Amino acid sequence: MVRKATAMKSIRIENITKVYDLARPDERAVDDVSLTVAEGELFFLLGPSGCGKTTLLRMIAGLTWPTAGRIHLGDRDVTDVSVDKRNTALVFQNYALWPHMTVAQNVEFGPKMKGVAAAQRRETAGRVLSIVQMEGYVRRKPVQLSGGQQQRVALARALAAEPDCLLLDEPLSNLDAKLRLQMRSELRRLIKSTGATAVYVTHDQKEAMSMADRIAVMNDGRIQQIGTPRDVYDHPGDRFVADFLGEGNFIEGRVAKTGATTVIETPAGQLLARIDDGPAAGATVTCCIRPERVTLQMGAVAARPEAAALPATVVGGVFLGEMAQLTCRLANDDVWKVTVLGESASAAPPEGAAVTLMVAGEHVVLV
Repeated sequence: MVRKATAMKSIRIENITKVYDLARPDERAVDDVSLTVAEGELFFLLGPSGCGKTTLLRMIAGLTWPTAGRIHLGDRDVTDVSVDKRNTALVFQNYALWPHMTVAQNVEFGPKMKGVAAAQRRETAGRVLSIVQMEGYVRRKPVQLSGGQQQRVALARALAAEPDCLLLDEPLSNLDAKLRLQMRSELRRLIKSTGATAVYVTHDQKEAMSMADRIAVMNDGRIQQIGTPRDVYDHPGDRFVADFLGEGNFIEGRVAKTGATTVIETPAGQLLARIDDGPAAGATVTCCIRPERVTLQMGAVAARPEAAALPATVVGGVFLGEMAQLTCRLANDDVWKVTVLGESASAAPPEGAAVTLMVAGEHVVLV
């Protein structure tokens, strides 16, 4: 049988560092990373190419040895344990299915290597293939399957090994854009239905936002921020996170007044921010406002107690059906992106129109 959720293990990483060239100890692929993944959690490592996310995943799997630090699966320290003794399962980018084996043989491969009897192997394969809705394809070879079907078989093979944790290295990256979008919710549903503790590597922000329980955003071998998708998106800890996860309009300013509402003077006009324990008056700050948090008004509109008003001119735009993405030039010549949603997208102002960008205080984030 496939293990129940209570058998899955938490993952604890303590001060993990990886240096590939010991002659250059300051060039670290992973730099003093610590994190904990709870039992049954779908945890994403998100970041640009070269940020260290895949190296960290490989160290959890036992495919790469850390230079320093410890790795625990549940209560077991596996830092010095070989990959075949860790009881993890890895789903690769290219799925790595055996081309000469049938679907059933691929899924039974892990239990067979563990010495599981044939009857029990068939039972396990049947169970996991049922979970991924591939029980009707047991006699097919991988070449006879679509990309999405191969991805599900690869997941079934990983689950059949009854791992303590499931590790996924960009498993949707080889699918076309439409199928990748369809598979996001399906893959999350499949993983969560098994109760597996899973670590998932991707550079795709939308993939992480739509699937993860929590996200660790990585850059230059370090973790910049950990949180739920909503927390990390709405409250980015620094400019890198704000810029990498979605889009942001950035402008520097000086704190003119503090209190229940912080008043910030910028070259484009005055902004308001509702923040706790913010910087002192006189401090220089960088403000981030998401394009979809800006409300666009035609012509000149006065500021309100809860929202600042920045005069601007529309300099471009793209209509995308359910939304329009406009670019607007502010008084200081900065160009901001503004997302107009719903029916308003069809009536978005043309290029050259004078507009006012309304920004509510709760949508201004200091980074």
